Amino acid sequence: MFAPLLQKLRDRHPLVHAITNYVTANDCANLLLACGASPVMADDPAEAPEITAHADALVLNLGTLRRSAIPGMLACGRTANQKGIPVVLDPVGAGASALRTQTALDLLRQVRFAVIRGNLSEVETLARGHGGAPGVDSTDRVTPDNLDACCALVRDLARRTGAVVAMSGAVDLVSDGQTVFCIRNGHPMMRLVTGTGCQLSCLAGAFAAANPGRPLEAAAAAVCAMGLCGEVAHGRLGPLDGNGTLRTYLLDAVCRLTPDQLEKGARYELR
Repeated sequence: MFAPLLQKLRDRHPLVHAITNYVTANDCANLLLACGASPVMADDPAEAPEITAHADALVLNLGTLRRSAIPGMLACGRTANQKGIPVVLDPVGAGASALRTQTALDLLRQVRFAVIRGNLSEVETLARGHGGAPGVDSTDRVTPDNLDACCALVRDLARRTGAVVAMSGAVDLVSDGQTVFCIRNGHPMMRLVTGTGCQLSCLAGAFAAANPGRPLEAAAAAVCAMGLCGEVAHGRLGPLDGNGTLRTYLLDAVCRLTPDQLEKGARYELR
């Protein structure tokens, strides 16, 4: 299912405009290069919409949110919608502060998103319209006991927003409001590398840009690919290697990932 999507990404080299955060910007840019896309990261409102107009996808990330960046995000989102460019929302830390929560909700009201990617706390905040997460990392987890409820959550938010919702966790869930991909790729040590979620959002933007009209499959392919590459990276670690080496190996794995490896290594079920 996913091999043709990765091949199109490799062949088309989409330009992804990522308004991301200064903690993870470098890793996000390198991840986009590794997967076969090209990154651009203009965030000044004076030029950002113009840059978006020439891109193949737009990623909006709230990681290091500043009030000065919000008008540019909204303008870029509107430009992308006018041009038919897929937009990905990464509502980092939604629920942790009033500013983050309100900005995420304003973006949802004013911009049409192809993909929304967040953790359980962030997705719950968008679904409820408020939240109370203590920071940018989710304190909640998808478990066998709450899997059905989490599937219902992503289905509902996808139906309400018209976006594919990709919820990251020990089990990743991706839904278009009907089908839910339950994805079991990845390794727990990925949590020790800051910005893997931000990188995944950029990867989802690249897959969506290269595969127009297939946002569900594109998002699921991105989630499987990122998790699989985390597994490959962890498998390369030696006894003295830690999260810094994992970070490097993760980028290497994305760069070397083949369509056949993704097809064979993706572990998911449909619900």
